[in-house]
Amino acid sequence: MDSASTPVLYTYFRSSASARVRIALNLKGVDYEARPVNLVQGEQRSAEYAELNPSRLVPCLEIDGHRLTQSVAILEYLEETRVQRPLLPADPLRRAHVRAIVSAICCDTQPLQNLRVLLELPEPARAEHARRVISQGLAVVERMLEHTAGRFCVGDDVTLADCCLIPQLYNAHRFGVDFGALPRIKAIEARAAALDAFRRAHWSQQPDCPADAK
Repeated sequence: MDSASTPVLYTYFRSSASARVRIALNLKGVDYEARPVNLVQGEQRSAEYAELNPSRLVPCLEIDGHRLTQSVAILEYLEETRVQRPLLPADPLRRAHVRAIVSAICCDTQPLQNLRVLLELPEPARAEHARRVISQGLAVVERMLEHTAGRFCVGDDVTLADCCLIPQLYNAHRFGVDFGALPRIKAIEARAAALDAFRRAHWSQQPDCPADAK
């Protein structure tokens, strides 16, 4: 890998973990090449992809001559190497709030409803399982936002917490989660939708999104 070459993001249009990174790259002003990996067709299980990412998951980011995996680790790397557009507050307490929300989504919610988990369940039970898990996780985040939110998750600026929340809402809509008790989350979603970095990262705007899914 050439450290001066255009970054390459191995991604899947419906992957919320990939979307976190897409949003952050857009916010940081990093141009990149998207290389889709079709999770439904099992392309992530190929020997070729396993050489890139032993976990056989997306995202995987090639940048600065390095190959990075795990979305939160990638977000932290981008934050530490592209400092011109910070996505963590300067205040230590606010930084802790951001990381707590990130963990509530990326550790406590999304892994319990991702494709690998759903495929272990009988097909008729998958949507209800995902809806229940996401509803419970977002209810926790909504309570956290009572103490941290301004215009966005932590204060009035976009942070890594928003980069992780918004893709989880893609899944929430997909599985029919009721947003009636999530007013802060709904308001943040609407504000993010007005920002180009979020719009360009949306699953419907990805090169591997089928036309009939948009």
